Amino acid sequence: MHSERYATGLNILRQVDGKGGEVVLESLRDIAPDFARYLIEFPFGDIYARPGLDLKSREIAVVAALTALGNASPQLKVHIAAALHVGCTREEIVEVIMQMAVYAGFPAALNGLFAAREVFAVHAEA
Repeated sequence: MHSERYATGLNILRQVDGKGGEVVLESLRDIAPDFARYLIEFPFGDIYARPGLDLKSREIAVVAALTALGNASPQLKVHIAAALHVGCTREEIVEVIMQMAVYAGFPAALNGLFAAREVFAVHAEA
């Protein structure tokens, strides 16, 4: 039986990631099913569900943060696709990633731009 947090989180995950989020959850079910549940309940059921920002603004922030980390390419690609899914343009995503060169350095920004190129290529095919 799932909690209200889970139901809320799953609904928002689907709004943000479409089928991409389901793929991530499924990839965890055999190794860490509880972690898959945590991933729905906390980030999406608690944080994304808060009223202060729309989903587009949240995804811009996530793309910036993951770019700045510089070591989260798989997650960055998922969130670049999510940003497109919630209405960000390619130009907005590129600008956000380029902005991170100032705060996280050129290597992090370059890695982010290369991740964006891959996502944009796949997204164009879909």
